[in-house]
Amino acid sequence: MAVIRWVHPVAMDLRELTWYAALAATENMTATAAELHVSQPTLSRALARLERQLGVKLFDRHQNHLRLNKYGAIFQAHVLRAISELERGSERIESLVDPERGVVSIGFMHDFGGWLVPQMLSRFRDLAPHVTFELSEGTADAVTDDVRQGRVDIGFAGPAPVADDLEWVGLGFEDLRVAVPLDHRFAEREMVTLHELAVEPMVALRAGTGLRLEVDRMFDEAGVTPRISVETTVLSTLTSLVEIGMGVAITPESEQANRARKSIVTVPLEGPVSRISYGAVSRLGGPGGLAARRFRAFVQKQRYAAGE
Repeated sequence: MAVIRWVHPVAMDLRELTWYAALAATENMTATAAELHVSQPTLSRALARLERQLGVKLFDRHQNHLRLNKYGAIFQAHVLRAISELERGSERIESLVDPERGVVSIGFMHDFGGWLVPQMLSRFRDLAPHVTFELSEGTADAVTDDVRQGRVDIGFAGPAPVADDLEWVGLGFEDLRVAVPLDHRFAEREMVTLHELAVEPMVALRAGTGLRLEVDRMFDEAGVTPRISVETTVLSTLTSLVEIGMGVAITPESEQANRARKSIVTVPLEGPVSRISYGAVSRLGGPGGLAARRFRAFVQKQRYAAGE
C-alpha cells in the first residue's frame, strides 16, 4: 500500500538564497561575506537557517574550510534555476511596461492577417520602432475570449461584441456580397435577393461567429431560412469552398478584393446595403502594459480610417 507523506512548503528568504548561491560558488565564508558586504557571522547564521529548514547539512566542514556536499550541490542547482527564473520574470515585466520597448500581444481574426493587422503594425512602427508584438489568430469569438481572459492585450474582430466588460473601437465597415463561382447562374446578375439565395446550397461560418450572426439576422428579417450545407470557422476557407462549387456564400467584400480570386465573382444583395463592422476590442479600462496602452491609443486615432 502506497504511503502519501504531506510535505509542508518551506518559506525561504530570497536574499539568503542569493547569499547561498554565492557561497556555494566560492566555498569560502570570508571571501563571500566580503563580496556580499555582510559580516561573516550574518552569513554563517543565514546558512545555518537554510540547513535547519532543509534538515540536512549543505557543506562538509573540514577545520576552517567548506566543501559543498551532494545535498548542497543539488540545492545549488535548484537555487540557481529559481534565481534565473525570477530575473527573467522581472525582465519580462519591465519590457511589458516600457512604452518604448514593451511587448504588445494581439489577437485577430484570420482574414485580418492579410491587410488590417499589417496596416496597423506598419503605421505604429513609425511611431514606436522598438515595441515588439506577439500575434495569434482565431475566430471572432476566440479572439474576444482571449481579450476577456487577458491572454492578449488587444483583439481585432468584427462585428462589435455584445459585452459590458469590453471596450470597442470601430475601425470601419465591410459591405456584404454574395460570392458565387464563375459558372453560377447568379454570376452575371446585377443583384440577388435573399429569397433567391435561400434556395441555393450555402457555405457559412460556424453559428455564433460574428459574420454568421449578421447573416442569420438578415435571413430572419427577410422571413426565409438559408440552406446551409457546409460550416467552417475560417473566412478564407469559406471562399475556397465557393471556388470548388460547394455552395454560395455571403462574405465581406474586402475578402474578395484582397485575395483577388479569379474563379469567383461577387454580386450585391438587393435592398439596403448590408454591412458588417470591424474594429479593436480590449478589456474594460484598457490593457495593463504601457506599450499596449500606447498602441490602443494609436488604434483609437485610426477610427474609421482603416477602411478608406
